[in-house]
Amino acid sequence: MLGQLTIHLHLPACSSLKEKRGRLKPLLHRLRREFNVSAAEMDFQDKWQEAVIACAMVGNDAAALRRSLQTVEKWVTGNWPDGMVLESKIEVI
Repeated sequence: MLGQLTIHLHLPACSSLKEKRGRLKPLLHRLRREFNVSAAEMDFQDKWQEAVIACAMVGNDAAALRRSLQTVEKWVTGNWPDGMVLESKIEVI
């Protein structure tokens, strides 16, 4: 089974693409390291103050995948000070 978390972020303090990527890179690295997920920026690469990131996990239990991705979502919402979550979505296939 494949679990995917998509998070739409708003980064109000960014004034350039370079600054945006400088804020997203540590977030993506931390998600990979702490939660053992694949993570990447997926959309709005050309917008300064918006980003869509996706995290993916593979496993054999849909409930466990959903719980793990909910943990990632809660962490980003509560612990990442550089932006705010506009929308998030979890899918298990």
